[in-house]
Amino acid sequence: MLVGVAVLAGAVAAGLSALSITDALTATGLPDPGPVTTYGLPFVRAAGEIAAVVAVGSFLLAAFLVPPQTNGVLDAGGYRALRLGTVASGVWTVCAALLVPLTVSDITGQPLASRLDPMAIWSVASLVDIAGAWRWTAFLAAAVTIASIPVLRWSPTPLLFAGSLITLLPLALTGHSSSGGSHDLATNSLLIHLVAGALWAGGLLALLVHALRGGEHGYLAARRFSVVALWCFVAMALSGVVNALVRVRQADLLDTTYGWLILGKAAALGVLGVIGWLQRRRGVAALKADPGARGALIRLALVEAVVFGLTFGIAVALGRTPPPPPPVFNPSIPAIEIGYDLAGPPTVARLLFDWRFDLIFGTAAIVFAIMYVLGVIRLRRRGDAWPVGRTAAWLLGCLVLLLATSSGVGRYMPAMFSMHMAAHMLLSMLAPILLVLGAPVTLALRALPAAGRGDPPGPREWLLAALHSRVSRVLTNPLVATVIFVVGFYGLYFGGIFDAAVDSHPAHLAMNLHFLLSGYLFYWVVIGVDPTPRPIPPLGKVGMVFASLPFHAFFGVVLMSTNTVLGEPFYKSLQLYWHTDLLGDQRLGGGMAWAAGEVPLVIVMIALLIQWRRTDERTAKRLDRAADRDDEADLAAYNRMLAELARRDER
Repeated sequence: MLVGVAVLAGAVAAGLSALSITDALTATGLPDPGPVTTYGLPFVRAAGEIAAVVAVGSFLLAAFLVPPQTNGVLDAGGYRALRLGTVASGVWTVCAALLVPLTVSDITGQPLASRLDPMAIWSVASLVDIAGAWRWTAFLAAAVTIASIPVLRWSPTPLLFAGSLITLLPLALTGHSSSGGSHDLATNSLLIHLVAGALWAGGLLALLVHALRGGEHGYLAARRFSVVALWCFVAMALSGVVNALVRVRQADLLDTTYGWLILGKAAALGVLGVIGWLQRRRGVAALKADPGARGALIRLALVEAVVFGLTFGIAVALGRTPPPPPPVFNPSIPAIEIGYDLAGPPTVARLLFDWRFDLIFGTAAIVFAIMYVLGVIRLRRRGDAWPVGRTAAWLLGCLVLLLATSSGVGRYMPAMFSMHMAAHMLLSMLAPILLVLGAPVTLALRALPAAGRGDPPGPREWLLAALHSRVSRVLTNPLVATVIFVVGFYGLYFGGIFDAAVDSHPAHLAMNLHFLLSGYLFYWVVIGVDPTPRPIPPLGKVGMVFASLPFHAFFGVVLMSTNTVLGEPFYKSLQLYWHTDLLGDQRLGGGMAWAAGEVPLVIVMIALLIQWRRTDERTAKRLDRAADRDDEADLAAYNRMLAELARRDER
């Protein structure tokens, strides 16, 4: 069944790509690479993407949709899904490796037979972005395949699931969406689109295989997946609309092959949404009434799998079809390099009101705030209290994340080092402090329902397993957390990474993610309200703060005193008439880094003093309660000791 879906996707992709091959060759000016590349590349890519989503869905089912045994070993259904994920990852590895020579043949316009020399392919692939992306995909998929082979227990399966999603990143960061105007919006929307599509399609195919095999916990798996599928449908629809609006005008939808393919993909998505709704109403409901009644779920899932195969074929053909050119093709240099124009030098008004919404981090900030508020509401309805200060801290942290990535600061961040450093300080020094003071883990553990005796583990149990895992214990080691937080500054800016990545939008996404996560990890250990696997005393926390301060100050001083401009070729290439003093702008950024440690230091010290005082109060109350329980036995013993000493003195 899975092979049939892959063949269907490949055949649709090859057939539709052949229809637009003439337009593609005309747009690129390259010769025809031959039928092997013309038909083989879209076929292998579509079949490989089906294998990739099957791997994602199989690891998803093993990790979260069916429970393991009580001793932590996977049950039969989870183990079968794990093995299916291993095979699918291996197929994805082979397809990605085959796509390297096929892509080189397609880009150069030379027949595949002339590109079979491994050394020649390796050297050329490093010069072609998309061929290099397929090479990275093959490496990542091979790593996931090898890592999954010896697994028998549940605990590694979430990591395998995350790894299978990571194999999609090189694909998401190349193609039409990574070039041209507004490529920041197009790349971010495509990233969301691919991840949501992989979760939806992969989860459905894995659930279908599980049902065909008669696996246990069918209703539980279907109920959990239906929630995932609903949110994936919403994410795919919204991100697809954004991506289409970036690439196609309304007039081009009916006049170009690219527009017709977009309409076909949108129609397929609508059909999938209707089938998913019927699945929730019929298939899942039938399983709830009778765990053995899998017929309705299997029939609808088979139809949905066929539609998914058609959709993936259309998507691959869409990536092979040149988008319609804009009406006037005269973009500015900043629009080509960073995806949009800048109105002029940054002013207070532009930094506050000239927004460009970040689809990744802006959406994350809004979703985090909504989820937190829903958790607080659930506690209040249950009659439990939750400190207002924690809610305010979390919402302020989400606001800082939104401002750092979507306001004028985020808009100017790719074009100016000072604005990049301002966003860096907000993401690593201020937002994490506010977020950890919100105690999200404690809120989740109190708001999420606990699994009863004999019930399968749920989100609360997964969160507890993550907190007590070996990875968590290593990361929350004070030395490890401090090194990750501090070394990132020096390795990024003085290790040559920033110079190599300053012109890359995916690299900016990775840097922002590193800033946020490393800062959150450090401040979680230092002032976090949530418990850590390695609790340390207040004096140890103060020592961590003061140990890291000199490194931050020295980093800012070095930036202010150096005469070498970081990212100079890229910043000069933007040709911004109002941004010519690159060294002065870098020194301004160094001053921000040097001064930015003061405000977080004050917040951290106040939080530590408050926590220290509360710890002493809790200790005193605990001792008082112990004294009340034993009728002041310790005090009576102490008084008897004093009386005995007095009698000895009298004698």
